[in-house]
Amino acid sequence: MLIGLILCFILGYVTIVFEHPLKLDKTVPALIMGALCWAIVAAGHMDVVGADHHIGEMDDVLLHHIGKVAEILFFLIGAMTIVELVDLHRGFSVITNRIRTTNKFKMLVLISILAFFLSATLDNLASTIVLVSLLRRLVPEKTERIWFVSMGVIAANAGGAWSPIGDVTTTMLWIGEKVTTGGLIQRLVLPSIVCLIIPLVIAKFLPAFKGNITPSKRDFEKGLENEKLSSSKIMLFVGLGALVFVPIFKSLTHLPPYVGMMLSLGIVWLISEYVHPEEDFDEERKHLYSAHNALSRIEMSSILFFLGILVAVAALESAAVMGSHGEKIGLLMSVAEGLQAAVPNQDIVIIILGFLSAIIDNVPLVAASMGMYVEPTDSSLWHFIAFSAGTGGSMLIIGSAAGVAAMGMEKIDFIWYLKNIAWLALLGFLGGCFTFIFMNNFFS
Repeated sequence: MLIGLILCFILGYVTIVFEHPLKLDKTVPALIMGALCWAIVAAGHMDVVGADHHIGEMDDVLLHHIGKVAEILFFLIGAMTIVELVDLHRGFSVITNRIRTTNKFKMLVLISILAFFLSATLDNLASTIVLVSLLRRLVPEKTERIWFVSMGVIAANAGGAWSPIGDVTTTMLWIGEKVTTGGLIQRLVLPSIVCLIIPLVIAKFLPAFKGNITPSKRDFEKGLENEKLSSSKIMLFVGLGALVFVPIFKSLTHLPPYVGMMLSLGIVWLISEYVHPEEDFDEERKHLYSAHNALSRIEMSSILFFLGILVAVAALESAAVMGSHGEKIGLLMSVAEGLQAAVPNQDIVIIILGFLSAIIDNVPLVAASMGMYVEPTDSSLWHFIAFSAGTGGSMLIIGSAAGVAAMGMEKIDFIWYLKNIAWLALLGFLGGCFTFIFMNNFFS
């Protein structure tokens, strides 16, 4: 049954990778894979490992994972709704109207810097959602825009790695008292910058970033879309302020992030009901700027894709196998232990962890590493894990929350990203890793 579980995941993953040749939406295999993985676990009467790394009841373990998945999905729905509300009120035109350049490389630099710092302030998922909305205004041609969006994914993941609220894995390490805010920033800012600069420098010489952005075939209509409304500025500041408020709320209350997102969405929704986007605003046009309209614009297929992927990974994480010390542990933790035994050099193990995070969700990998090591708070081990898991996911479009969001919103082809962007992300990742190792060996 264990072999069947692994084969099910591999077949589902391969089907997702080849969604375009198969002409099949990636959500379909993700949902089927998630359900079948747990069905195999149940049919095989396999033991399952709970959150405390001990054997637990199937229903309790599954409910625990569904709860964790729901937290991510609720957060995602809230963030996407806020962004869509701001977009409906043309709030992003406040920013886009200030970006006058049409030079592709200058645009790339501006967008990458914005994504880098926005990700550290919010998180890489929310910043990618905002970034895609901005780029839809700045780069109207999709064939050009996906290059900028993909580079934005690299920038968002690099920016999220050095902030305790910039990525779910750094948040896990922060909450688990493995790292502190000051230690994380001090150790990872420079490697994260290197991780972004290397792809940017190389991109300057790529044909895709030479010349000027192609004007839209609907210049006049786009011009009208970019005009600010009376509510544009207030909705932009309220929307971004609401997203920034989420980690603040979490720090103050110690409640999960989705609770803060619920509050933020409620506040933005409330304000949107009473602002007047136009001078001659009437009830008949109110629905055009309503939260109901924003909700209808959300990519629900992306939400369901997340559901399938995360549920399938949870099955791999929970399926119990015999560990090296004779006790039953989760399958993913067993893989991590085997990796540690096969490769004694800790730095190499963590770099491999970065590669694995591009294939398998980085959350269970980091969770497994937190159970493997007993290093003290702010040990270089934890900082390197935060960087590797956070930025390694950029090497594949489905390797990070930012990448999956971009893939869903812009329908980026897996194979296209693998051929055109993965090698840039790889060089940036390795450059950041070597920078971290150098700093750790010579400046500790």
